[in-house]
Amino acid sequence: KRCVFSISSLIYSQSAMSSSAVAVAVLLGTSAFLVNFSLHKIEEGHVAVYYRGGALLSGIYGPGFHLMVPFLTSYVTVQTTLQTDEVKNVPCGTSGGVMIYFDRVEVVNILDHEHVHDIVKRYTADYDKTLIFNKVHHELNQFCSSHTLQEVYIELFDQIDENLRNALQNEIDRMAPGLSVHSVRVTKPKIPESIRKNFELMEAEKTKLLIAVQKQKLVEKEAETERKKAVIEAEKVAEVAKIQYQQKVMEKEKQKEISEIQDQTNLARLRASADADFYTAQKMAEANQVKLTPEYLELKRMEALSSNVKYYFGPSLPTMFLRESDPVTVDLTAATNKEENTK
Repeated sequence: KRCVFSISSLIYSQSAMSSSAVAVAVLLGTSAFLVNFSLHKIEEGHVAVYYRGGALLSGIYGPGFHLMVPFLTSYVTVQTTLQTDEVKNVPCGTSGGVMIYFDRVEVVNILDHEHVHDIVKRYTADYDKTLIFNKVHHELNQFCSSHTLQEVYIELFDQIDENLRNALQNEIDRMAPGLSVHSVRVTKPKIPESIRKNFELMEAEKTKLLIAVQKQKLVEKEAETERKKAVIEAEKVAEVAKIQYQQKVMEKEKQKEISEIQDQTNLARLRASADADFYTAQKMAEANQVKLTPEYLELKRMEALSSNVKYYFGPSLPTMFLRESDPVTVDLTAATNKEENTK
């Protein structure tokens, strides 16, 4: 009996231990399963919004690890950094009825994280389909329908990017504040092959015209250059002639100044010589006035008579050599007159 009881106890204890191990294993498996479906990670640059039973829960959650009730709660991540949405193969009909296709339209936009919940609630997590993709189709068709193929494909193509961005931003500001469109890039539209060939021929003709215009401008520029060179050369010759003329005028003026200086010098020299002669003559005259006394004059007269021997004839010979004031001359003159009267 004791042996049977001990075997029964051993079997019961082993059975109890097996049940505990199974329970622990089931608990661990269930916990791992729940953690696997409840723990999730939100990447940097994104936020998460949660749904429970299809209803959007309040609040948004940032990057990191988060827990949720599995099978009852789901989440969607929304990017809050700069992103580029590509709208491909957009059909567009021009005002002339030609159907063209824009191969790709890139819309660079960013969503403010403070407006994520409101925009997701109004337009779902695929808000860009409503606010960007559909609006791009609408705005491009509005633009094409009011312009010709020539304007859309060539003349106004450079304005499509800016016009589309402004139109999108105006609609988004009215419908979903918090979403900003930074830029829009539109590729060249695809047009029918026959029209494309016509455009290529037209562009080739325009290119030829531009080449001809550029050649004409080149010829005109070369002629203008030659004219300017001739003008510059003539101006240079005129400037040289002017400078030479000025040099000659300056030389003449210098010669005139030198001549005037020489004339003034000669005049001053002649004036000084005349003054000196005048002074000499004046002094000699003064000396003569002092020196020419009657006695001196008589002496000079006698010296002159003695040095010049001449022959005189006539009755008045004695008196011509004597002065009228001498007594002898007076007596001789009186005697001569008396004899003539007697005869």
